[in-house]
Amino acid sequence: VAGQRAASRAAAMEEAPPSPRVFLNHLDSYCGRNIGEYLSTCSVGATLESPDEEEEGDENYSVFEDPTAPKRQVYEIVGTLSKPESTNPRFAKETYAASPQNELLSHLLECEIVLYNITEDASQIEEATWAASALHAEIETFAKRKLFILISTIMTWGNSKPPDPENPEIAFNDDDFRKRKSHPSFTAYINAEKHIARLGKTNKKKFLTYIVTSGHQYGAEEGLFHYFFKMCWLGETPAIPVFGDGKNIIPTIHIRDLAVVLQNVAEHKPDFQYVLAVDTSMHTLEELVKGISKNIGPGKIEKIPKEDAFLSKELTQMQLDMLFVNLRMEPFYVKENFNVKWVAEAGLIENIAQVIMEYKQTRGLMPLKVFIHGPPGSGKSTIAKELCKHYKLHYVWINDVISEKIAYLEKIVAKEADRMEEKVEEGEGEEDNEQEEGENIEAAKELLDAIKENMKQNKGNLDDEYLIKIMKDKLMSMPCRNQGYVLDGFPETYKQAVDLFKEGEEEEAKGKMPKFNQIIIPEFIFSLTASDEFLTNRIINLPEMKVAGTHYTEDQFLQTLRRFRNLNTDDVTVLNYFDELEIHPQFIDIAVYEDSENSLTVPKIIKEIGEPRNYGLTEEEKEALERQAAEERLVKEAQEKAEQEYKEAKEREERMARWEEWNKQQEEVKKQEQELLEAQSIPLRNYLMKNVMPTLMQGINECCRIRPDDPVNFLAEYIFKNSPDID
Repeated sequence: VAGQRAASRAAAMEEAPPSPRVFLNHLDSYCGRNIGEYLSTCSVGATLESPDEEEEGDENYSVFEDPTAPKRQVYEIVGTLSKPESTNPRFAKETYAASPQNELLSHLLECEIVLYNITEDASQIEEATWAASALHAEIETFAKRKLFILISTIMTWGNSKPPDPENPEIAFNDDDFRKRKSHPSFTAYINAEKHIARLGKTNKKKFLTYIVTSGHQYGAEEGLFHYFFKMCWLGETPAIPVFGDGKNIIPTIHIRDLAVVLQNVAEHKPDFQYVLAVDTSMHTLEELVKGISKNIGPGKIEKIPKEDAFLSKELTQMQLDMLFVNLRMEPFYVKENFNVKWVAEAGLIENIAQVIMEYKQTRGLMPLKVFIHGPPGSGKSTIAKELCKHYKLHYVWINDVISEKIAYLEKIVAKEADRMEEKVEEGEGEEDNEQEEGENIEAAKELLDAIKENMKQNKGNLDDEYLIKIMKDKLMSMPCRNQGYVLDGFPETYKQAVDLFKEGEEEEAKGKMPKFNQIIIPEFIFSLTASDEFLTNRIINLPEMKVAGTHYTEDQFLQTLRRFRNLNTDDVTVLNYFDELEIHPQFIDIAVYEDSENSLTVPKIIKEIGEPRNYGLTEEEKEALERQAAEERLVKEAQEKAEQEYKEAKEREERMARWEEWNKQQEEVKKQEQELLEAQSIPLRNYLMKNVMPTLMQGINECCRIRPDDPVNFLAEYIFKNSPDID
């Protein structure tokens, strides 16, 4: 039996054909990356199986792989990159440069399937046309039939007249491709479609060409609609713009569904050259933007004139043209002839939760949720605010949240009078919206009155019932759900934690892990620890200006500290709650750092949390940082120059001082030498004056009187004759 299995395994390996090689341009682009990644993992020929066979295969699947079964084939992906500096995608076996063309052609000839996507970069139209023509010129050298699939855009239908002018509800389908008229800005696209389609008709046994016209792609990190997703996620605007009246219908398709359609085309090799790749939705621009705003943004939209759209720096002319398209389309051929396991057949809005999760996960935008726990005076607020600044999170402090909630409710209630006035002036309006708004105002008014009454009864404090509701509303708000938050000191008790984070109203069974709301539960718990003595000394040493107006006065601080110790020495504490959920707190002894500003504690927490999960710096922030860096560099250079000049001036001054000191010393030496010389010359002078000068002066006088011819000899003889020592 073992011999038979080995033989079967060897035969299967010998019979297994090589994986089909697929070329795809711009593997590092949004479309190229997602299509390439999908094709690199899907089984070759999977779309040729009937749904029943696939289900049966799934049921019979076992974790113990049959060694005799042939190895599952997947597509081998190769292609080009849009940016030479881009990292090679992990799913790509090889990447090539687009030039020189003769080298690229040699690589194309090695591939059974060539996919050219022109939906993202208009410069690829020329390259795609050349590639198809160059392959067609080599058709006689093909050992096997090759497929060339052009991924085009529904914008080549942009100016098409409705199929039935009397019934505008009728949608275009694949059969209408001959009637299509391109948007003026997409003429080059339709010309490329026609040219490539013609090339595929000359020798179908060796070279097939297809045109897959893609709806506007969404899903994963988002393509065209990323502008709206990003604006909603950032939460910096109260309403998301809808350009124009928003009533234009936009054909769309999930990027993974587009990849499945391409796989079907490659494997089915249909007789029909033109395939519409769109989902079954017929959403308007307003519906799309409203759905995105409601589920990830502020929940509101604002219609602005089309002209204002061109002022946006983030949208190109091509993207704006795509947003203004108005087409009804249905994927008739795809639904009737292909085996498509749809990711989002009904469209973006019906699958918005899944699409948002893909968007966040693919772009690394998962919320970061942190809870800072600790006694008063430990620096919770300072640390929480520093973390918010570093990670661009929302600071959540119970007092601020209460104030915000009251202000928000008062604002809603104040609009009631304005709403009634507008209703009288405008007459009949949108009844559903008015009814919903009226209900919101009534609910807001009721809650506001209840909060104020409760605070009045509790001397400015709120019962847990209202605290939990207000805090839960804050944590469930879109900004906290998108970016995340840092909770400063709340909840304080086990019960508060259970009520705040529980999911639903059902009671939990004893001994079981309590259910919790995964949307708002903290991911990181940091508990600051320190002795009462350390905390008291820290508060005592605080400047008076920091203590004024806070609870850090001596009596209040000690009272608050005692309350904290009592709450956290019970059998069941707030930290026990997180332990039960396997979210174990990390304890940080702030006394170890002896750092009143917590400048050492914050980096430790940042190291534990890891990298930020956001878009990073905006262009404006980058420019501001560059300006700041340039200013700091100029200031530093000026300081260094001033220091150098000061140093040189000081050195000159010291040199001059040393020079003057040296000159003084030289003068003093000369003076001392002169005095010494004079002192030493006195005995000699006296000797000469006594023994030589009298005779010498007489001789000189005599010499002057006589004036001999040889005065020197005369003087010498005179001194010799008249010297007193000579007898």
